[in-house]
Amino acid sequence: MARAPKTQEERATSRKIGVLRALWPFIRPYSGLMCAALAALVLTAGVSLTLPLAVRRVVDNFRVSESALLNQYFMAAVAIAALLAVGTGLRYALVTRLGERVVADIRKAVFDRVISMSPAFFERIMTGEVLSRITTDTTLIQSVLGSSASIALRNMLIFVGGLVLMLLTSFKLTLLVLLIVPAVLVPIMVLGRRLRDISRENQDWIAASSGNAGEALGAVQTVQAFTHEEANRRQFAELTETAFDVSQRRIRTRAYLTVIVIFLVFSGVVGVLWIGANDVRAGVMSEGALIQFVIYAVLVAGSVAALSEIWSELQRAAGATERLIELLNATDSVRDPETPIELTTPVSGRIEFADVSFRYPARPNALALNNVALTVAPGETVAFVGPSGAGKTTIIQLLQRYYDPTQGQVLLDGQPLEQMRRDDFRRAMALVPQSPVIFAASARENIRFGRPDATDSEIEAAARAAAAHDFITALPEGYDSFLGERGVMLSGGQKQRIAIARAILRDAPVLLLDEATSALDAESERLVQAAVDELSQDRTTLVVAHRLATVKKADRIVVMEDGAIVAIGTHDELVAQGGLYARLARLQFTDGSPDTPDVQPAQVLAH
Repeated sequence: MARAPKTQEERATSRKIGVLRALWPFIRPYSGLMCAALAALVLTAGVSLTLPLAVRRVVDNFRVSESALLNQYFMAAVAIAALLAVGTGLRYALVTRLGERVVADIRKAVFDRVISMSPAFFERIMTGEVLSRITTDTTLIQSVLGSSASIALRNMLIFVGGLVLMLLTSFKLTLLVLLIVPAVLVPIMVLGRRLRDISRENQDWIAASSGNAGEALGAVQTVQAFTHEEANRRQFAELTETAFDVSQRRIRTRAYLTVIVIFLVFSGVVGVLWIGANDVRAGVMSEGALIQFVIYAVLVAGSVAALSEIWSELQRAAGATERLIELLNATDSVRDPETPIELTTPVSGRIEFADVSFRYPARPNALALNNVALTVAPGETVAFVGPSGAGKTTIIQLLQRYYDPTQGQVLLDGQPLEQMRRDDFRRAMALVPQSPVIFAASARENIRFGRPDATDSEIEAAARAAAAHDFITALPEGYDSFLGERGVMLSGGQKQRIAIARAILRDAPVLLLDEATSALDAESERLVQAAVDELSQDRTTLVVAHRLATVKKADRIVVMEDGAIVAIGTHDELVAQGGLYARLARLQFTDGSPDTPDVQPAQVLAH
């Protein structure tokens, strides 16, 4: 089930806003768009700073006798306002486009990275948490890039420009305003650091909650079958409430920060305004100059208040960026070589396990394979049988290079798999897994997954060979029928026949069958087995066997126990030898008596 987020000590994160620099590689390709957005931003900031100048002219010339001059000042103010409106709209459009584009690229980059990670990676992180990072965390970054960043830059420009113009307007009043700045910066720095930590913790709990929900919904039938709904509800509620409680701490911290900053800023402005009003009464400065100074002071104060809020958003975005960068920089235990060798063509299908031993990363103390030495000749059919946990499926996983052996090598046509690109040698293989995967698409597209360029007639031929054509045509829309998420519309046997049709369509030199007929009824098994027999005639076939019909026709049967090969031979040879193979057959299909004569069962236990 879902685990709690990592503790502060378990994380190795930068804890700084500077982590946002990691977004630059995604922004750089759109430097033109970014420059245009910055130009619009500078324009709007500049126009905002000129507006008080126009207001001063209007106020100071309010009593002039020439109405035409006064009208010109008013028209200039309206023109400045119009320019500000257009510039702001343009800035919004450009910055929002930039944010959407960059976040789309980040999402694709993260997905591209994790989709090729080996299974060992997903032993350390839940898929629901990965999805949370791709959705929730990128949404935070989109908010920053699409609005917060530009608003922050605009307010920084207004702060600096307004401060300079305040000095030019009244040096004395500006110095009084600057006395407020240290009082404002202290809470921003202190509470901001705390806010960053809380924001990261909040995102971690949200991800844990998403991971828990994804796991439960992905196995909803099992949850319901064992009446585990209430327990799952409680666990999800606990994680969600914890995330809510952490978010409340974040909200309170941000609220305190906002209250303190705004109070200090605006109370300081009021005090300065009181002093300025006395200067106007004393004739030291004009009404227009005071109003100009007040407007600049309000702009500067507003920019400081906005920056304090945006700083909180940047803290959250920094935490989200850290989590995404963790995925982008995640190291995989299985990697393609920098200078891969080419797979020989045509592929003959010779497979060799050269003294292979292996331990799963999640179970380093358990030996899954122990000095396995086996050579499979091109075109040969080899079946693997043995008790559960004997290492049969591990053979298939190493051949697909989901993992690398702890020692030894796996070779295809005499070339080590670790010296080739994974997608190169995997194209030479067709896999029917023990638990077939059905995608949320039509029956036609599920079969076409085996070979995307296949024609409709080739798809139907593969379905016929897999004994799937009849039940597919019986669906409401035939081959175009939507099969639902994980194939919920199909029975276990129907799912397996779709997976077999997919492998038949792939038409690869190496065929891997991991208990491919385990969920079929007797009639479907007979039909599928005939197709598999035909398919395996001119290709190398490895079968993790469940049915004796498959085992008996194999060129060789490899008997495995505790990760080691204990016997190799044909069905008749292994029965004659006694040992594990004969014992398994006897236990499943006879009374288990050791003196039972010649064992000729219809099936053999092979899992």
